[in-house]
Amino acid sequence: MSLRIIDLAYNDFEGDLPEMYLRSLKATMNVDEGNVTRKYMGDSYYQDSVMVTIKGLEIEFVKILNTFTTIDLSSNKFQGEIPKSIGNLNSLRGLNLSHNSLAGHIPSSFKNLKLLESLDLSSNKLIGSIPQELTSLTFLEVLNLSENHLTGFIPRGNQFDTFGNDSYNENSGLCGFPLSKKCITDEASESSKEADAEFDGGFDWKITLMGYGCGLVIGLSLGCLIFLTGKPKRFVWFIEENIHKKIRRSTRSTFRLLTMGFLTNRDLDE
Repeated sequence: MSLRIIDLAYNDFEGDLPEMYLRSLKATMNVDEGNVTRKYMGDSYYQDSVMVTIKGLEIEFVKILNTFTTIDLSSNKFQGEIPKSIGNLNSLRGLNLSHNSLAGHIPSSFKNLKLLESLDLSSNKLIGSIPQELTSLTFLEVLNLSENHLTGFIPRGNQFDTFGNDSYNENSGLCGFPLSKKCITDEASESSKEADAEFDGGFDWKITLMGYGCGLVIGLSLGCLIFLTGKPKRFVWFIEENIHKKIRRSTRSTFRLLTMGFLTNRDLDE
């Protein structure tokens, strides 16, 4: 089909999204924009005026290039999962599936929508994490994933660093920038960084200096005590006398064992 703009918003359509029809939208696939640029001056390459809801705003296009493609199925009663085949519509500029009852995960195949400028999946029942692959959509200007049941980290990088809290409201399981709720691993990482900073800042030197100071005071005190009494030789004699006493006690014990028959000369030789 040559349909480039599909707007079925604010109806009572229900059931699963029509995947068979979405696959047949050839005009939203692999559009040769270079060829259109070469023919830009021809009026035949414009369509009549049209009112389109895109990037969160209702805009009237007085004239529009036939390469402009958008799908708006918002405010209906669609349910089930989002078809992965939507990722094949790689010339889409806008996709609005908000205010339905869509469930399941956000397809990672959305990474193929390289020209996508606006993505609105708000007010559904989507679960799971936001695919990291979506950060490759460098033309994405508007993102709305609010009022779902999404969980986990919010991806970082490229356009995702420009989106505010409004893009993720009412998803209690989400964490990370730009939300004030930090992820557990982020908190652990920050604690580790603080500990490292404290360690690098001299915490280990404080402990070392405290131990060194205590040892130095005790050593100097003992040294002063010995030399002030004027009897350093007596201190040495005292230590040597204790060693000799231990040797004499050991010899006596060995002699007693020999006399009692518990030891033999052979045991002593061994």
